[in-house]
Amino acid sequence: MRSLEEIIDSYGAGIARLAASYEADPMLQEDLTQDILLAIHRALPSLRAIDRLGPFVFRIAHNRGVEHVMKEMRIKRQRAVEIDPEPDTGGPERHVMAGDSSQRVHRAIRRLPLPYRQVITLLLEDLSYAEIGETLGISASNVGVRVNRAKAQLKAMLDG
Repeated sequence: MRSLEEIIDSYGAGIARLAASYEADPMLQEDLTQDILLAIHRALPSLRAIDRLGPFVFRIAHNRGVEHVMKEMRIKRQRAVEIDPEPDTGGPERHVMAGDSSQRVHRAIRRLPLPYRQVITLLLEDLSYAEIGETLGISASNVGVRVNRAKAQLKAMLDG
């Protein structure tokens, strides 16, 4: 069995990117990342096949991401406050340093419907269609359909 430290070394950057795909606010991204890591730590004893660690980790991460989105939606509804989905991230200097096109892509990915956001995020983490399917509990062919639809929507958002 791998330790949480080894998992963080291997998958930490991917988990952080996944958290960013579910949450735009950097502070809430950090909270979500910590929540994901805690859930992985708790679930590690149930891992049966170490060779399936990647899908195991990302399934937990996506489940926590979905829970986070649902919780935030309930909070927003309760407060009845409209929140800007693209908060100011530090001014033009930060956009130039971080790469404006990269920011545009990340914002576009966050605007995708959840099923498409999930497959694109996992695809960007170099998971195969079969691994993505295992992670999300869908067939590899369904993954392909979602990827194609997500790419079409991203292209439309980024071209428009």
